Amino acid sequence: MSKTVLMQISEGTALLTLNRPEKLNALNYELIDRLMVLLDTIEVNDAVGAVIITGAGDRAFSAGGDIHEFSESVAAGVNPAVRDFVRRGQRLTARLEAFPKPVIAAVNGLAFGGGCEITEAVHLAIASDRARFAKPEIKLGMPPTFGGTQRLPRLAGRKRALELLLTGEDFSPERALEMGLVNHVVAHEELMPAARDLANRIMGYSPLAIRSIITAVTRGLNMSIAEGLLVESEQFAQMVPTDDLSDALAAWKGRHVHDDPPRDGSFSRHY
Repeated sequence: MSKTVLMQISEGTALLTLNRPEKLNALNYELIDRLMVLLDTIEVNDAVGAVIITGAGDRAFSAGGDIHEFSESVAAGVNPAVRDFVRRGQRLTARLEAFPKPVIAAVNGLAFGGGCEITEAVHLAIASDRARFAKPEIKLGMPPTFGGTQRLPRLAGRKRALELLLTGEDFSPERALEMGLVNHVVAHEELMPAARDLANRIMGYSPLAIRSIITAVTRGLNMSIAEGLLVESEQFAQMVPTDDLSDALAAWKGRHVHDDPPRDGSFSRHY
């Protein structure tokens, strides 16, 4: 069995560790394929409510695609390069982006190229204060291929994304936070506790509601607001007949049956 990605399940969270520390956790084909298999396993495991992805060792989350391997695909021609490298990487990031359970990147070091694209694709990300990010593909004479030309501009804005894509310069976790690439920056030793805390806070809610929110956001981002609102309505309609919604509403009404209406416009106690 491949050891390129390790999986540990604990307290409802699946920890996936990219495990090629000697190669800075570079994304070779075996690692990507193994990650896809594990995601399939996690999706149907009702005991798992959230996923954390991190990198083995102290140096890197992932330094990107395995250049030695994909250069062989490039040498073989357009069709092998697109089929083996580009489509494989794009399938991975699309799978992460649309995964029905929350996926959190715990960025523990370098997140270059494909490592940065994984961070862009997942639902949430926390960065160590030792993390560094970069879009260095231009230095290899190529554009990003795992979705970086599409997701980074949507996160950071067109001009900021183009500066990073066209210069290949690395940037700090603080800049990643400011651009919306990560949610939080924490001290290195607090990275995994912070990621687990975030997962636990989310898993306290209905798995069906979590799935509905992820679906509505992921699908709606590439639609007009009117189309996105239809997706939102569809997701709510699917929740109406569920026990998750009826039980939560009953519990809320039980807690607040004697509450007075808010006088200051605040809904903090009523919604």
